[in-house]
Amino acid sequence: MAYLKSLSLFAATTLLLNTASAALDPIVIKGSKFFFKTNGTQFFIKGVAYQSGIGKNGGGSNKTTYVDPLADTDACSRDIPLLKKLGANAIRTYAINPTQDHSHCMSLLDDAGIYVISDLGEPSLSIDRSNPQWTTTLLDRYTAVVDSLASYSNVIGFFAGNEVPNNLTYTGSAAMVKAAVRDTKAYIKSKNYRAMGVGYAADDDQTVRAAVASYFVCGDAESQIDFWGYNIYEWCGDSDFQTSGYADRVKEFTGYRVPSFFAEYGCNTNGGAAKRKFTEVAALYGDQMTPVFSGGIVYEWFQEENDYGLASVVNPSSVSTLADYAAFSTQIGSVAPKATNMASYNPTNTATSACPTVGTNWNAASSLPPTPNKDACACMMSSLSCQAKASIDPLAIGPLFGQVCGYNGGKACAGIARNTTTGEYGTFSMCNATEQLSNAFNAYYNSISGSDKSKACDFGGNATVVTPASAASSCSSVLSSASAAVTGGGSSNGQGASSSKKSDAAGIVGASLGIGTYAMVGFTLMATFSGMGMILL
Repeated sequence: MAYLKSLSLFAATTLLLNTASAALDPIVIKGSKFFFKTNGTQFFIKGVAYQSGIGKNGGGSNKTTYVDPLADTDACSRDIPLLKKLGANAIRTYAINPTQDHSHCMSLLDDAGIYVISDLGEPSLSIDRSNPQWTTTLLDRYTAVVDSLASYSNVIGFFAGNEVPNNLTYTGSAAMVKAAVRDTKAYIKSKNYRAMGVGYAADDDQTVRAAVASYFVCGDAESQIDFWGYNIYEWCGDSDFQTSGYADRVKEFTGYRVPSFFAEYGCNTNGGAAKRKFTEVAALYGDQMTPVFSGGIVYEWFQEENDYGLASVVNPSSVSTLADYAAFSTQIGSVAPKATNMASYNPTNTATSACPTVGTNWNAASSLPPTPNKDACACMMSSLSCQAKASIDPLAIGPLFGQVCGYNGGKACAGIARNTTTGEYGTFSMCNATEQLSNAFNAYYNSISGSDKSKACDFGGNATVVTPASAASSCSSVLSSASAAVTGGGSSNGQGASSSKKSDAAGIVGASLGIGTYAMVGFTLMATFSGMGMILL
């Protein structure tokens, strides 16, 4: 996808033209609260999830396409006045296209006093819990989203992941999300953008929620989240503060050192969306919860098959509000949360949390994957004698990883291995899938001698012998830096150590293209492909 490499000329021009156009006062973070930057009044999120085709908890049936809600000018013109009338002051979007023009919608939102929190991924380019990794491809996607929205002062920040480790099976994926947080925050700083938070949206699974919450605020400050979003559907029907579990969540997050809010809420199990009374709103913005939580984002604006909508689209220029719209508007319009002034607020919860202990119920070490480095990957490729062919069939990728990584106890895949349990990562585990595959092919090729070597770079016609390119003079230092970046163990930069257990497959997983998922266990690759329309990178 071209947009992963750079913004289009049109989008880049639009970005420049709109740099100074926004008028809303930016939202800033101090301690565990949000504030308006200029007057220091505390900001409580009164938000609505705003994107069609994205299911509850960020899921969706279509894994390759989506409609960017911030580029749909007709929908924005139609919906934003009603969002303002509803009483919303924020929206959450789950996937935007950074090459498209967002100026019209962002201007309308700004005029309506509505802020934006956007997820950085999209359905086929995000951290996959079943095969987690953090690569140059994903970093390009995430930073492109930052670039496309950085000029608008009504952007509060971004989610680097949504419900990625959502049960005990996937806790190792938290390491990849935390690396994404680290590198996105570093990118914002390197570009001298104004302060924008990078957070995480978690689910409500009782087996992992406490450990996940601790993990994202432990360790060095550079890799910690700036805010915590909670997808929570505990208050159903005529519930109350105790019965719903809200009281327990308040206890758990009292003392949490960054702002916390509900990234999704609004249970509809008692008769569907039309029966929602939103009595939880009074509790969420009441005295028992506002010292801990900074409001929330109700799910959702668009009426779809899951029956959570506040409004139903009649045609591109017309929308009909539903019973839930009136119920939510009444509740949100009745709350008046007690605000704290930024100048007089002195956070007491500043201590860094201890990271969860790696063991039976937690598989993410505090040492994180290296920062993706495209120059290092390019230099690596220039040194190879055996490479994957550019014409490789996407359906062959999974089996090919299984094949090459199954040879010689997995030694050929040491350079691309990822072990979240030990925090050990191969130097080129950050590269894109064909680069990783080429690295493994070449390692196997170089391990063969004699007459068999002529056949060692074939892999069913998917690899070819090439003459190594004349590497740039800078490649030596680039590769040395890349290698050093994964030998720091638990260093302050959050980058992990390279694996010394070359044949140990525990915790090691294979590469992902975004066209599918393949997890490597014992170096046996199991491929389950989805989104076949994606382009091989």
